[in-house]
This record gives sequence, C-alpha cells and structure tokens, in this order.
Amino acid sequence: MGRGRAKAKQTKVARQLKYGTHDMDLERLRRELGAGDNPAPVDETEDPFAEPADRR
Repeated sequence: MGRGRAKAKQTKVARQLKYGTHDMDLERLRRELGAGDNPAPVDETEDPFAEPADRR
C-alpha cells in the first residue's frame, strides 16, 4: 500500500514534461555551448584517423 500517491505524482510530472510548453532560450544555449560567430579553427593537416602519438 502507499504506492498510489507516488505513482500519481510520477504520472503528473510525466504529463507536464510531455505536454507542457517549454520556453527555450536558444541564444543562451548557443553561448553556453560556445557556438558563436567565430568557431574554433580546424587543423586540416592532422589526420583524424591517425593513431595517437604515444601508441606508435
């Protein structure tokens, strides 16, 4: 006994997550992830599939 309230609470939270409206601040997310106008430079001379130097 006693599981009814816990299950009802879980169901309520699940419905809020599924059907609730969520405001997303995409600009803030972009700043947090570091994806701005100046992306990090990519070193094109390095082979991404090469073995690490310490394993050779």
